[in-house]
Amino acid sequence: MNLKHSDFDVGETMKKGKRIFFVLTIAILTTIQLVAVPVWAATSSDLKKQKEELQKQQSQTQDAYDSASDAAQEIADEQTELGEQIDDTNDQLVGLIADISLIEDEIADKEAEIEVTQAAYDEAKAQEEKLYQEMCARIKYMYEKGETTYVEILMSATSFSDFTTKAEYVEQLYEYDRQQLEAYVEVQLEKATYKVQLEDEKGELETTKEELAQEQELLQKTLNEYKLAYADYETQLANARAQAATYKEQLKAQTSQIASLDSEIKAKEAEEEAARKAAEEAAKKAAQESANASSGSDSTSSSSSSTPSSSSGKTYSPAGEATGDNIAAYACQFVGNPYVFGGTSLTDGCDCSGFVYSVYKAFGITVPRTSYALNSAGTGVAYEDARPGDVIVYAGHCAIYLGNGRIVHASSEKTGIKYGYATYRTITSVRRFV
Repeated sequence: MNLKHSDFDVGETMKKGKRIFFVLTIAILTTIQLVAVPVWAATSSDLKKQKEELQKQQSQTQDAYDSASDAAQEIADEQTELGEQIDDTNDQLVGLIADISLIEDEIADKEAEIEVTQAAYDEAKAQEEKLYQEMCARIKYMYEKGETTYVEILMSATSFSDFTTKAEYVEQLYEYDRQQLEAYVEVQLEKATYKVQLEDEKGELETTKEELAQEQELLQKTLNEYKLAYADYETQLANARAQAATYKEQLKAQTSQIASLDSEIKAKEAEEEAARKAAEEAAKKAAQESANASSGSDSTSSSSSSTPSSSSGKTYSPAGEATGDNIAAYACQFVGNPYVFGGTSLTDGCDCSGFVYSVYKAFGITVPRTSYALNSAGTGVAYEDARPGDVIVYAGHCAIYLGNGRIVHASSEKTGIKYGYATYRTITSVRRFV
């Protein structure tokens, strides 16, 4: 954007630009009402009511932000074409600053998680080595004493009394060896689990850093345009950063509270489901015992279901009609396929936005190719109103919503396309295209 101050009324444009900042700032700050959600619920229904209330607050925040943006747009409509370009640049700047700040926070959180996982892995590895050395030391001790097997220990008895004593010793020795072996196997499994977790977390971290680099590159480009657009660049930039910080913190807090309620709801529902199944099992057992007592047992059972045989090559169903449910179902077929930065192939590899782009393309729908552009495309909806097939947008990342808090997305080079939870990162927007 090559702009000269002589081409337009600088004073008037600055006044109107500041009005936009004022409207946005007031609208955002007046919506910060993050009330702590009391954990008093006894059932999953109660927890869901709390979650609905929090989601309403989040929806109000998003509505207020949208209203502020609408107000800014009304002012921009009164300006010249150049003034509208300046306002667009300002909106983009605020969004980019917020996104970059969110990604930097997520990188810091992921690095902290990796430190914890690394420590757990190192501890498991050290424990494995300790148990191994202890077993080697015992085997060496028995070999040096000439007692290499339990049988040899028993055969070395010189009397019945000695045989009884050695039998007790062998029994204790066997129990000790069994416990040591079980502990060794358990710590090996624990170490292997931590190793996989560590590799997954490192893979996600690398992908997030790539997303950050993309956002920073776009920010620098926008800043260069911004310097040309505003005479008081530093003041306007400070205002943009303040607005972005407010918006970011509000979204983080609301997403965190919703995620916490989701966990409580899942736990409560699992508890209620377990109680229901236990009651059903008890009733079924009582009915079976009653039937056995009266007419004998007849436990013949059959199953009409069949397990489809897996073919040597993976096949995919066609896209079908462009509905949200069909889009979600179609996207799930590609779980397990690779992640490739910059790719758009659902089979050979794609990144997060390439995944969303190609899934929608299969239905004849064109969506933006980057997560940043997706953040303002389509129709924005509140998270509480999200439906299968909607696009969940994060800072530098995106996914396809499946319903019930679940998503499918191209996660990282390590994990590829996989399932996940929608609130695993701070949600910046939910977009609908069908």
